[in-house]
Amino acid sequence: MKRYAMESLVKWKDKKGRLPVIISGVRQVGKTWLMKEFGRQYFKNIAYVNFDSNPRMKGLFDSSLEPKKLIHGLQLETGIKIEPADTLLIFDEIQEVPRALTSLKYFNENNPEYCITAAGSLLGVSLHQGTSFPVGNAEFLNLHPLSFFEYLEAMGETGIAEAVRSGDYEMAMVFRDKLEDWLKKYYFTGGMPGAAVEFADSQDYDAVRAIQLDILRAYENDFSKHMPPETAVRTNMLWNSMPAQLSKENHKFIYGVIKDGARAREYEMSIA
Repeated sequence: MKRYAMESLVKWKDKKGRLPVIISGVRQVGKTWLMKEFGRQYFKNIAYVNFDSNPRMKGLFDSSLEPKKLIHGLQLETGIKIEPADTLLIFDEIQEVPRALTSLKYFNENNPEYCITAAGSLLGVSLHQGTSFPVGNAEFLNLHPLSFFEYLEAMGETGIAEAVRSGDYEMAMVFRDKLEDWLKKYYFTGGMPGAAVEFADSQDYDAVRAIQLDILRAYENDFSKHMPPETAVRTNMLWNSMPAQLSKENHKFIYGVIKDGARAREYEMSIA
């Protein structure tokens, strides 16, 4: 699968004064795949660390944020000799060890030669109290779901995608019926990579819908994981009300009275 964000990562790699990059985006949008594929194509080695349910890494980052010591520990964890010019460091699910996020500041200030990409749930990151965010010492790359052009390429329609992207609208009009058919399928399948890959392989709409529902359930689980119980319950109520709200003709999200006479002020934390 081709992601146009890869071009941004290549430019980032070659940029003078490069900062560690945090790839942000919703869950299951393809952040991990993008980082690994970037490492596979443009580096000799990948040192991949997943911080989820990894007490060793929590212990490592709790003990010291000195980059040289961290590099030693990361080499022991991954079994990869981390050479700045040849190795891509990947910090996945970085929100699970907030001090790993803070460490990006020290890598940038003391050892900027290391090439570091990170990804994780920014919902989790933003709710960790007392964690120093590396403002000015990291940059962001926001990864969106597949665009229609990326979707066309994933479906094997590279020629049509390139024609439209290049501005060849005369050719696009010739294949208008085909584009309209793919657009309808894109509207149903959506741009989440897992759903797109499933549809490309099976053309099974039911299988695609099952993947979409799994993704929605994962979002709901995140609410419970990163919020106090009362806030999580209200956030789930807001989340589940969104389809009905968006289907209204006036397209206004009205939450003044949501359930049992509850007022907007009671949902401020969930909306924020």
